[in-house]
Amino acid sequence: MHLPSLFSQRFAEAIAQCSFASQLESPQQFSDMIRPAANPKFGDYQANFAMPIGKLVEGLNPRQVAEQVLQQIDLNDRCEAPEIAGPGFINLKLSQPFLEQTMQQMISDDRCLVQKTAAPKKILIDYSSPNVAKPMHVGHIRTTVIGYCLAQTLRFLGHDVVTDNHLGDWGTQFGIIIYGYKHFGDAETVAQDPVPELAKLYRIVHHLMGYQKAKASLETLAAEIETLKTQHQAAAAEAEVAEGKEAKKKRKSAEALRRKVQATEASLQSAQESIAATEADPVMSQRAEQHPDIGTAVLMETSKLHAGDAKNQELWEEFLPHCKDEINRVYARLNVDFDHTLGESFYHPMLAGLVDDLIQQGLATESDGAICVFLEQFDSPMIIRKRDGAFLYATTDLATLKYRQDTFQPDEVLYVVDARQGEHFQKLFVVADTLKLTDAKLVHVSFGTVLGEDGKPMKTRSGSLIGLESLIDDAVDAAYQVVCDPDRVANFDPPMESTEQKAIAEAVGVGAIKYADLSHDRTSDYKFSLTKMVQLTGNTAAYAQYSYARASSILRVVGVDEAEVQQRIESNGLTITEPAERALAIELLRFEEALQNVYQDYAPNQLVDYVYSTAEAFAKFNNQCHVKNAPSQEIQDTRLGLVVLTGRVLKQALTLLGINVVPRM
Repeated sequence: MHLPSLFSQRFAEAIAQCSFASQLESPQQFSDMIRPAANPKFGDYQANFAMPIGKLVEGLNPRQVAEQVLQQIDLNDRCEAPEIAGPGFINLKLSQPFLEQTMQQMISDDRCLVQKTAAPKKILIDYSSPNVAKPMHVGHIRTTVIGYCLAQTLRFLGHDVVTDNHLGDWGTQFGIIIYGYKHFGDAETVAQDPVPELAKLYRIVHHLMGYQKAKASLETLAAEIETLKTQHQAAAAEAEVAEGKEAKKKRKSAEALRRKVQATEASLQSAQESIAATEADPVMSQRAEQHPDIGTAVLMETSKLHAGDAKNQELWEEFLPHCKDEINRVYARLNVDFDHTLGESFYHPMLAGLVDDLIQQGLATESDGAICVFLEQFDSPMIIRKRDGAFLYATTDLATLKYRQDTFQPDEVLYVVDARQGEHFQKLFVVADTLKLTDAKLVHVSFGTVLGEDGKPMKTRSGSLIGLESLIDDAVDAAYQVVCDPDRVANFDPPMESTEQKAIAEAVGVGAIKYADLSHDRTSDYKFSLTKMVQLTGNTAAYAQYSYARASSILRVVGVDEAEVQQRIESNGLTITEPAERALAIELLRFEEALQNVYQDYAPNQLVDYVYSTAEAFAKFNNQCHVKNAPSQEIQDTRLGLVVLTGRVLKQALTLLGINVVPRM
């Protein structure tokens, strides 16, 4: 049930009957301005359209607008008498009969009154998409959990969702592994334990490539620093003599140059430290001397693979299944799956034909040996084939979009990808529109970076990104220390065996990572803190999971199950008598609103906020409204009904977030 929509329809009809209606383009654009009340003492919802209408019509102030609308509307079947507050806010409070009848309907509905959309869309969601040649790391958590939550939520709302994990299974990362295997690998060792050995070979080659790149950058960085310093000194001198607004502008420009100097000096220092660390390691230093052109050599191995070289193809086919097994094991722990897993290799045979078609249509042209699509909106073109004949991510993405259009005919395609890829997707969408590749709405669902508690990207001491599975292990261990503390576990009856404790720790630990990520505005960076994530209080998965377990516990203590409570409510209805009961009921009825907000902004944090507010309302209810010792059978049944509905809503909401619940903890 989406109460604002129900109110909006009534208000639209009322606005259309008012004397000022002819001065408005559409009543609906104003009637939709209904929000939950900021303060419960003023009501449950607030209609805010009188102020903007008052600015448009002549001879009426907002309060008079509100008065006219209330003269035309009848909300008696849903609300107490509406009240006008301040300059024209209309406060709405659900009536007791409507609230009780609606809660009675809710307990009989396994979807908790969430209606499926009357206009379902085909929505394709592209998320996770790791490079399979190396272990998944902390950088993959955001795309994976955000994409999964969006897919689950939109499906629950009734949309036809297709998920695709666009694996990086063909590019330079496999050139790195193939080169590493040929020069540093041992066939027998790799055969015995392929996943860690291949990961080790990847790290060796990647490290050497970084070393050679750092050495090559020293002279350029040093020259850039001197140039920037000169520019900064000149800008600072100009700012000293400037006046007024011009002085402020000059100081701002000088400060920007100063920051550029600092950033470039930091890059130079980082390159020098990387070089020093490699040269201090006898083994790596010797390898670096023996492989001075390793970057070019890796690209050659990649090109040979793409060209169908028999040996490289054989190695790719041998290594790929092991790499996929590794990431699938992580997905299994995260309880994440996909409808399709079509990697870059799937689209590779389509790329040459795509480029040729674009050339023939006059949409792509040669520039300095490369094939490009030029765009008026951008200074640089989209390169779709390099001078050496190699294709790029952009080429694959265009072929992927064409395949998705031909195969799925989506209404929307959501790319859940790091914000740093913003320009790539801007170009992709413009080119797709120019080439008429799809009629679908294309959306870059961007997100920020996971930071350590020091405010910097999470990395190991060696400077590499933290592995995702080790992060999961740490979270599960931290959760075990909190929720399976011996003093807590000792109070359970029947006793909690070790297998149950481990299952609870796994659910809470994995849930903690997901919930913490999804609780933030996806466009923002956030600091990762395991200690805070697994706490049983505050806005955490553990708190929400504990609230569900508490609801289950109350039913066990009273000695009833959900079916019996549902039968009682269906037969006798509910009688809400306490403010805490009413507040919880109102919160439960807002479930669909939260889900629609997730879709509207592609924002899972809207659902997390709802879960937390529901858990908070349940905690207050639990403290103030005793269930087992309720003053009457009628009141106990009502409270049991609220307990059952809280459990159902929390379980469903957490499931959509990708988080498991446990019956006790």
